[in-house]
Amino acid sequence: MPPNGRRSSSAVIILLSILVHLLSTASAASAVLGIDLGTEYIKAALVKPGIPLDIVLTKDSKRKEAAVIAFKPLRLQSSSSSSSTFPERLYGGDALAVSARFPGDVYSNLKPLLGLTVAGNSAVTHFASWHPGLKIVESKDRGTVSFRSQSFEDTEEPFTVEELLGMELQNIRANAEAFAGKDSHIRDVVISIPVFYTAEEKRAIEAAAELAGLRLLALTSDGLSIGLNYATSRTFPVVKEGVKPEYHLIYDMGAGSTTATVLRFQGKNVKDVGKFNKTIQEVQVIGVGWDKSLGGDAFNAVILEDMISKFAETPRLKTLGTNSTHIKQDGRTVAKLWKEAERMRQVLSANTETSASFESLFEEDVNFKYKLSRTEFERFAARYKDQVRGPITRAMAATKLDLSDIESIILHGGAVRTPFVQKELESAAGSSEKVRTNVNSDEAAVFGAAFKAAGISPSFRVKEIRAGDSAGHAAGVSWLVDGKEKQQKLFQPTSHVGAEKQVSFKVTQDFTFDLYQQVTIEGEATKDVSVSKVQTQNLTASVKDLIEKFGCAIADISTSFSIRLSPLDGLPEVTRGSVSCEVTDTKKGDFVDNVKGLFGFGSGSKKGDQEPLVDGSNTDTTSGIGAETTSAASGSVTLEPKPTDVKSSDKTKEKKKTETIYVGFSTNGTGLPQISSLEMQRMKDRMSSFDASDRSRKLREEALNTLEGYTYKARDLLGDDGFIAASTEKQRSEIEEKFKAAGDWLYGDGADASREELKSRLKGLRDLVDPISKRKEEALKRPGDVKMLKESLEQTKGLIMMVKEQSEKAEKAAVASSSSAAADAVLTPTTSSIVDDDFAGLEDDQSSTSIASTSTTSIPEAPLYSPQDLADLSRTHESVQRWLDEKLIEQEKLSSFEDPVILTSDLATKSKELNKVVMDVLQKKMQVPPKLKSSSKSKTSKTKSPKKSKTTSSSSSSISSTSIPATSPTAESDVLEEVPSGKDQVEAEIKGEIKDEL
Repeated sequence: MPPNGRRSSSAVIILLSILVHLLSTASAASAVLGIDLGTEYIKAALVKPGIPLDIVLTKDSKRKEAAVIAFKPLRLQSSSSSSSTFPERLYGGDALAVSARFPGDVYSNLKPLLGLTVAGNSAVTHFASWHPGLKIVESKDRGTVSFRSQSFEDTEEPFTVEELLGMELQNIRANAEAFAGKDSHIRDVVISIPVFYTAEEKRAIEAAAELAGLRLLALTSDGLSIGLNYATSRTFPVVKEGVKPEYHLIYDMGAGSTTATVLRFQGKNVKDVGKFNKTIQEVQVIGVGWDKSLGGDAFNAVILEDMISKFAETPRLKTLGTNSTHIKQDGRTVAKLWKEAERMRQVLSANTETSASFESLFEEDVNFKYKLSRTEFERFAARYKDQVRGPITRAMAATKLDLSDIESIILHGGAVRTPFVQKELESAAGSSEKVRTNVNSDEAAVFGAAFKAAGISPSFRVKEIRAGDSAGHAAGVSWLVDGKEKQQKLFQPTSHVGAEKQVSFKVTQDFTFDLYQQVTIEGEATKDVSVSKVQTQNLTASVKDLIEKFGCAIADISTSFSIRLSPLDGLPEVTRGSVSCEVTDTKKGDFVDNVKGLFGFGSGSKKGDQEPLVDGSNTDTTSGIGAETTSAASGSVTLEPKPTDVKSSDKTKEKKKTETIYVGFSTNGTGLPQISSLEMQRMKDRMSSFDASDRSRKLREEALNTLEGYTYKARDLLGDDGFIAASTEKQRSEIEEKFKAAGDWLYGDGADASREELKSRLKGLRDLVDPISKRKEEALKRPGDVKMLKESLEQTKGLIMMVKEQSEKAEKAAVASSSSAAADAVLTPTTSSIVDDDFAGLEDDQSSTSIASTSTTSIPEAPLYSPQDLADLSRTHESVQRWLDEKLIEQEKLSSFEDPVILTSDLATKSKELNKVVMDVLQKKMQVPPKLKSSSKSKTSKTKSPKKSKTTSSSSSSISSTSIPATSPTAESDVLEEVPSGKDQVEAEIKGEIKDEL
């Protein structure tokens, strides 16, 4: 059994190892991501140790990724590999580039379709009108929007919006991990979304995040994200008397929608650790308004309408009998026109006019030129002018503030750059000074989302800003009582996310109630949409227990549930439920209570019953339950309890108490059918197959590039002098022919060849070239390597001679040493003269000593190298020398285009073999300890000597001078030591004698 210390040490080592592993794992997993999920673009920001807050770049080093995914059909599908049947996925700009070629497989601006059903939905119809190439179908069992890809057979399951969005988020995650560095793994994310999203849209985003392998920390509104970014670099005054908070309005116009958010910014003093206070910043959403149909896409649409109408009026299309309807039904034409319409709108934000040219539009021989001025564009978009103010009006109405109370209108989003939009906002604000662009209009939302993610994560410490988001929609609870529906509104649209309320029900049996949102359907109309259904599980049994065990009356029983707006997504949810009643607790005092009462600790004892102590009295008397008297003489103690107090302890205690039993419940989402676990797993499996296909395609492309580069390399090889010298004319002709055939094949059938076939072709070419390249390389390196080996052989030869000389010297020295050993071993004792003295014998170290000096003969050194060392060196040297001489003769007989018999690897092996033997011999010399410099030893024997006097015998002086060598440090110190005299001398001698006796 090991000692306790060893066991403790081992346990500490194990714990430290686990801690280091956990810390490294936590560091790798501490990165968080913020995503601004826009209609047209997706932006991401990363927070990681070493990367405080930075935008995630795309693979093209752009700061935002177009919200587009495309399936590029394969020209040739191999039946031998299942992964090769999946088309190539393209994202962002790469996907937009093929929109005109593959309009049926390019999926853009999917955000407005989240959580929507196909049947009878105007938003789906509008989307389909501008994307005629896409085939929209209903998803199985849910009826939501799905797409059937033209790259797959009709038997393949259609792609849901959640699955396509999940692929886009997966691409963003891959970009973030590449940006974070090697071995980075990112899961945690906060996603910024419009404030008007309902439960269906939020659940769709949650499903997409799960498919992408992301863990959603929270959903935050775009307005709050922008406000957080605004607050990170500012400090706001603490609200006191006469000091008011700051109010700002965030006006965010993106591609698909527009929102207005009124935010309150203020400082606040809160309690810190201990007795200290601290000041934090507070950002609260107090009013929101929105327009789902107003945005950049709406402005693009008015340009597209004018394009199509003018294109239909061209003489060429009239000859073909083509009208606007025919053009809108052609996917390729609409894709080209839409792309240019968006570009022209952006150009008109800074220029007064622009133009576009199209070739082979609609038909191969049809060309079209289009011009547009800013004035014409503003005339087309005049119908949206009144809508610009709508979100501001609704947001201000919710706050009950006036625009004069607003410090500034902060602009965000790409479409706010449109000149007529800014004019309308300035007009609404009353002056242009209030309309400001003091945040990054493209990236403020994503930076705010990333800041919130870092604040939620325990791995980071950020500036303390307490943010309060709004629900966006009113929420409440509804249930049935005696067949009649009862309803109670719990939260307003401006209620803060995380708020919690207690709801009481006069129900004593298991029942079901619904949590709902009040959603705006069209214009100002609202509708109560069920979010979830809650079913109690043990309410009936709990009520029975209250009645039977605690005697509760049925009328006194209350059922209540705590309902809050979830911090994750802002949807109403039940946190706990209970059933309770108030009862009277009748309980007699027990023995413990009586004893407590006796000594003044019971409930009946009061502070006022005790009398103060009286100074100067021999006896301390305390008035209370009893009197305690202490006698100073005897030390006895007498307790005299009051009869009234003892009697009071027997009285019955009566008090009110609440008996509570917690109620279990289950929650199921309502509304659109939720994605089943089987369906979710099927989509994950298909995405995994896409991933495997992408990896296989990447490896194939690498093989293709390698083969193509190798064919170009042949041109340089055939003109190289060294390659020509190492090959024959026949070999070079064969290589030229094979490489030419490979190049032709690459640009023909080889373009669609599999990775295995590409590798096979490459191997065939290398089998021809590599032997010649090797001969060329050997011819270049061989002379230098041979020269180095010869030099090593010469050095080894010199070492062998040195070892022989040293061995001979060692043998001679041993013979000489043995012959003189007897003569040198003579011991000559000398004795100092003794002088009689009264204190003789009391001297110790200070007295004269008798020193016998003997001259020690040096021991002969052992030979440094053994005969075996010499034999190993000689044998290895002869073997390598013989091998080199034989190979050089054979190599001289060969031509330059024949394979060499001396390889550089063989030369390296022989050199290593030779060096090993040499190093083994040299290391023996390094391990020999250094020789001592002194060749003689001095031995002293202590004897009693007479007391030192002013006159010392000459013989004693002579002995001292001759017996102490000058090179001996010990003898020299004895000579220089001061001799004591008088009283000190006597004391020293006595102490020395005592020391000797001890």
